[in-house]
Amino acid sequence: MRKEPTEAESVLWERLRRKNLGIRFYRQHIIDEFIVDFACLERFLIIEVDGKYHYTGEQKENDNKREKRLQQLGYTIIRFTNEAVMCDIDNTINKIKEIINNN
Repeated sequence: MRKEPTEAESVLWERLRRKNLGIRFYRQHIIDEFIVDFACLERFLIIEVDGKYHYTGEQKENDNKREKRLQQLGYTIIRFTNEAVMCDIDNTINKIKEIINNN
């Protein structure tokens, strides 16, 4: 996935990388037994960008288990759909900034 991110992940990464939001994010970072899309370790923040397959029964159940485990480790997880990132990146970034400022 790191070598072939989705288009939405690439668009979001361009806005997160190089401390563009004032904090460092990592892409495709390993936390516990999971690889998360984006992570800010200093703020215990994870950002996931979900395609349509995340809304299928089994994947939804796996995502819920994964999210519970990451929350047990102290992480806040925020999710965006591919469509939200692609169609309204500014609103996506504003939501991330809001969480960073309140975290």
